[in-house]
Amino acid sequence: MELLKSLFGGSSNNNIENKMNWIVLKEESQLTELILNSSNKPSLIFKHSTRCGISRMVLKSFEREYNIEQSELDIYFLDLLNYRELSNEIANRLNIQHQSPQVLVLINEEVAYTDSHYSISASAVKEKLNK
Repeated sequence: MELLKSLFGGSSNNNIENKMNWIVLKEESQLTELILNSSNKPSLIFKHSTRCGISRMVLKSFEREYNIEQSELDIYFLDLLNYRELSNEIANRLNIQHQSPQVLVLINEEVAYTDSHYSISASAVKEKLNK
């Protein structure tokens, strides 16, 4: 059972909060704040389904590849199963189609980069930040 949990994850975010300085996105007020703050410092939102094997593999790959300095980017983690309404609000406010898994980078209050599934890449995020 522990092998399955390590491969596909459970519904808990305890290990997510301790990795990569993720900020767990739980409230609409956080979304408003991160959009506004993206004018000063880019923000990333990683939308993840904790019950999806593909999402878990993409997240692990993203974390392994990630090498962006904390001073360059604020990174937010959204658990889609627990905060589906917030995910819908993200799609609504940012005028994007919902995907899972999905990554969004906001710069100057706009989506500067988005990708989903196996196309998600930390190197693509870093490239966008360096433009």
